[in-house]
Amino acid sequence: MSDKERGYAHRVDIRAGPQQVWRALTEAEQLTRWCSPEAQMSARKGGLFRASVDRVTELEAHIDVFEPGRRLRLIYLRSPALPPAESVIIDDFILEPVPGGTIVRLLGSGVPATPEWNTQYRRLRTGWQQAMTRLKVLLEMQAGPGATP
Repeated sequence: MSDKERGYAHRVDIRAGPQQVWRALTEAEQLTRWCSPEAQMSARKGGLFRASVDRVTELEAHIDVFEPGRRLRLIYLRSPALPPAESVIIDDFILEPVPGGTIVRLLGSGVPATPEWNTQYRRLRTGWQQAMTRLKVLLEMQAGPGATP
């Protein structure tokens, strides 16, 4: 990443197996419960993700990497609701199975480091942080107390 771009990284440890986490990341019914009420997903390589992670700005992304149970990478499409950008904005979800659950990492990159992007950067970073917390709560509530993945 250059000096003209910035990113963010989030990690959440979830007491649920990678397949449960994967379904929550890729099935529309699950997405609407933790990501965005209007979230849509065409879950496949070359598919489309659409949501309002910050509950304000509608985003669309091309699914560049689709490795079930392991990795999902979104490349955001240009939006007239956002300031212009020369960079490519990416969110990369990486799942790591561990004893007792799954570590989910979200690496965001390519957000322009310019003043006109400051608000959108904060919205993306904090919106995803809050969404990841909702994902954890949803999956752990579904599993129930004392459940093992």
